[in-house]
Amino acid sequence: MIQQSMKQQPTPAPIKQDERILVVKRSDIMPDGPWYGIKQVDFDHYLEIIHKNMRFLWRSEMEHNPFYKQIIPYMVFTHNNKYFLMQRKATASETRLQNKFSLGIGGHIRMEDMTSPSIIDWAQREFNEEVAYQGNLTIKPLGIINDDTNPVGQVHIGFVLLLQGDTDNIKVRSELKSGHLVDLMGCRERYEGMESWSQMVFEAIIKKLTP
Repeated sequence: MIQQSMKQQPTPAPIKQDERILVVKRSDIMPDGPWYGIKQVDFDHYLEIIHKNMRFLWRSEMEHNPFYKQIIPYMVFTHNNKYFLMQRKATASETRLQNKFSLGIGGHIRMEDMTSPSIIDWAQREFNEEVAYQGNLTIKPLGIINDDTNPVGQVHIGFVLLLQGDTDNIKVRSELKSGHLVDLMGCRERYEGMESWSQMVFEAIIKKLTP
């Protein structure tokens, strides 16, 4: 039903510092139709789809065109059973996510970012752009995330990665207002203010930890 009801929205004025970003046609990345939530998949299979069908189109146009999916690495940092919870600035370039809380560190991929075929490498570049971290990381793929119930989700698809850090020496930069390591109770208290993907990630973590 979601797929049938979607239509391209009027293109708004170009965003500041417009850029060409990695996108794939919805019909190519989701040949069996949309799903809701986080789905465990073979990342290599989806990377093959991306490499065969990738395009680099203007972000200002893609933000309102649900016939394409923007490819987003979505990294969740954890250390000692705490999770790095961030809040976006009121001036964030993605206006629909301004002031929202997020468990996911990530962003769009540009052609110059793709110096290797590995989404792990793409993700690490995004990680270093969004946060300052001094330490080692163990990276584990969790799945791909989709939410077609809102305009932001309709034009994005996320590759969710769990980043296990060996230190708490992490802080935000870029478009993020704040960031703190909090336990699951602290995440729950901010659940209503989270962006939808972070709500899904939180629910998946709770489900995994619940006997």
